[in-house]
Amino acid sequence: MKQIIENVFFCGLPDKNRKLFDQLVPLPQGTTYNAYVVKGSEKVALIDTMYEKLRGEFVDMIAASGLKIDYIISNHAEPDHSGSIGALLEKFPQAVVYASPKCAENLKNMLHIPEAKIKVVSEGEELPLGGKTLRFMITPWVHWPDTMFTYLVEDKLLFSCDFFGAHYTKNDLWADCTSGLAEAAKRYYAEIMMPFRNFCVKYLKMVKALEPKMILPSHGPVYDHPEFILNLYEDWTSERVAKKILLPYVSMYDNTREMVDYLENILQAEGVTVVKADLIEADEGEIAMELIDAAGVVFGTSMVLTGPHPKTVYAAYLINILRPKIKFYTVVGSFGWGGNLTAPVDAMFTLTKPEKLDGVIVKGKPRVEDFKALDNLANTLLQKLL
Repeated sequence: MKQIIENVFFCGLPDKNRKLFDQLVPLPQGTTYNAYVVKGSEKVALIDTMYEKLRGEFVDMIAASGLKIDYIISNHAEPDHSGSIGALLEKFPQAVVYASPKCAENLKNMLHIPEAKIKVVSEGEELPLGGKTLRFMITPWVHWPDTMFTYLVEDKLLFSCDFFGAHYTKNDLWADCTSGLAEAAKRYYAEIMMPFRNFCVKYLKMVKALEPKMILPSHGPVYDHPEFILNLYEDWTSERVAKKILLPYVSMYDNTREMVDYLENILQAEGVTVVKADLIEADEGEIAMELIDAAGVVFGTSMVLTGPHPKTVYAAYLINILRPKIKFYTVVGSFGWGGNLTAPVDAMFTLTKPEKLDGVIVKGKPRVEDFKALDNLANTLLQKLL
């Protein structure tokens, strides 16, 4: 355990060897699972717990501190934060779990925590510990419907759960406020929070009004200079988009790649930022980061049997569920004998509704007239960007 301020301690653990989050998101550095102890003159509260696979080490750490845990605050029931609650209740049978109504339901269903051990809290409810007061703020959809923040009133510390998190393991405790941390936080926002951008805007405003002295998330470092992460979120959640196009592509015999390269060169010559991503090798997290401020997407795809390459459909599906601010999309590509390169891509956009622009689909290797069509598409894209 590491002291943050007097009677407030960090008791998280790193998991640097974890390669994927949710069996989907690549973790270049692994991650951390953060928990915190707040010690009052009368009672002791543990805020969040630990991923089950690190449960033994975590429970031993808490026991070695000599503290008697009276309350376990569950800000969010996802198992990377709640997976050790059962073990802690065995170690500290007098403890009571405090949770939002939805979190209480999830804890009962997902971890079989007895209902008698759970205290359901309401918005603004406070828990006195003796000189330390915890206030609960119900904040659904950053990123589950059960999420809440816990605020330490006297010291102005905000335990923000997954909000403001980062899969960052390059420092022990405090945010180093480097470009590396900013990139890790951006990747985390893009993958986890961007689908809930409107809620992020709401809770960002709430947090700024609190003027916390520190922000203590459930992944990544503690922000003792909160303006670093607050300013980043202010930018990412804004309505602004850049003069930027994401160009994810798959090319089996280089015909589509030739079209993609041609379009890229035209747009770059006009000052457009073009981010190409070869979908055979691309990292979903990098694609997600680039979507934060992209104005549009151009899919480049080859035909597989009678439809677009499956990686293209997957990319469209991923973009749809991440709900970025993109305004338009289109498809360019090449096929051999027949089929439909666009319909399966179009079908993916059920949550996000960008404008569909006419694409350029060619049979075999592109000809002079096909490059003229790409010129026209480039002009249309430039007009949209303006």
